[in-house]
Amino acid sequence: MDVPAAPAMAFKAYKYKEVLVRDYLLADSYAPYAAVLGGILMCKLAYDFTRIISSFNFKGYASLNDMQKIEWNNRGMSTVHAIFITVMSVYLVFFSGMFSDQLDGPVTVRSSSLSSFTLGVSIGYFITDIAMIYWLYPALGGMEYVIHHMLSLMSTMYAMLSGEAHVYIYMGLITETTTPGINLRWFLDVAGMTNSKAYLVNGVAMVVTWLVARIILFMYLFYHMFVHYDQIKKMNTFGYFLVLIAPCIIFVMNVLWFSKILKGLKKTMAKRHAE
Repeated sequence: MDVPAAPAMAFKAYKYKEVLVRDYLLADSYAPYAAVLGGILMCKLAYDFTRIISSFNFKGYASLNDMQKIEWNNRGMSTVHAIFITVMSVYLVFFSGMFSDQLDGPVTVRSSSLSSFTLGVSIGYFITDIAMIYWLYPALGGMEYVIHHMLSLMSTMYAMLSGEAHVYIYMGLITETTTPGINLRWFLDVAGMTNSKAYLVNGVAMVVTWLVARIILFMYLFYHMFVHYDQIKKMNTFGYFLVLIAPCIIFVMNVLWFSKILKGLKKTMAKRHAE
């Protein structure tokens, strides 16, 4: 019995579209690069906005040392990016219908102007944050942050320029949901509010969001990859290995960080119980 040729023809059609986008549209369009510059500008504005707002609304900001002020502003910047990319990722993956299995053609080569532009903004953020981490290393984060950001930057940049694996990049970027809670915990710590109810509630919320966004969602990502492996193996060789390797490395890091968060929450609850 002959195997239907429709899936193979559909994949070839999408690959042809990908070549056209990469070699002609992206080659002659400044949109992706404008998005990257826009992301960098967003980071600059968010950094300055955090500094200005904090100066007027948080009395303890003036008493912070220079390094603490830089990290405070940097975390404000990362929070803005996290909110933006979480909203866009959830929309594109679960509500836009772009990656629905009901559509014809491989999910691995589906992209749109909106998804490519959004990735460009996120690339601008990763470039900015990596530059700050490198310049002030290790004050803003150790080697684990460098590895995480470099993998994220490389994967996101590949997806934007090639049009491949947008679905998996956005599933991974949904993990930014946890960033605002992490930053808020640091803000409360620096503000001397570790004994407050807000600090405890934030710790519980961090555990829940981390479990959902960085553990359970990654399990769904791996399941999705397993179901669509026949499409993944037809990707560009570099993209194929990137899709297989990058999520595994980041997932291991997520599990290790999750264990630290659990230990921190247990320590906080034990301290409050002793009081």
